[in-house]
Amino acid sequence: MSLNFQIAIAVGFGGAFGSILRFYAVDYVHKMELGNFPFGILLVNIFGSFLIGILYAYFSTHDVSTILKAFLIAGFLGGLTTFSTFALDSYLLFNSSLNYAILNILSNLIGSIFFVLIGFKLAIFFIK
Repeated sequence: MSLNFQIAIAVGFGGAFGSILRFYAVDYVHKMELGNFPFGILLVNIFGSFLIGILYAYFSTHDVSTILKAFLIAGFLGGLTTFSTFALDSYLLFNSSLNYAILNILSNLIGSIFFVLIGFKLAIFFIK
């Protein structure tokens, strides 16, 4: 089996696991009835950003197989985090509440970038 095919399979399986986790996480948060704000998607995007920061730090300092990297980054985290759902939620919020739409956009963007930084810094701290 070629390396490219193995990578494609790894991405597919990782994506399946990430997507299933996203589905259950968003559903769980939605059942908490916290209002109309899409907290579930915000949670998975920030958590995924935190994880990618940790993984990037680890992968930068350790020899990790290309297949495992593809499984975790492109697959699992690609399935877990969602830009298309974030975009749809933002669009729908624009139609009902400009304030919520702006809050959603800023929270996802700033929160995700911030937690990439936090994840990276924590991983570097523990790797040393």
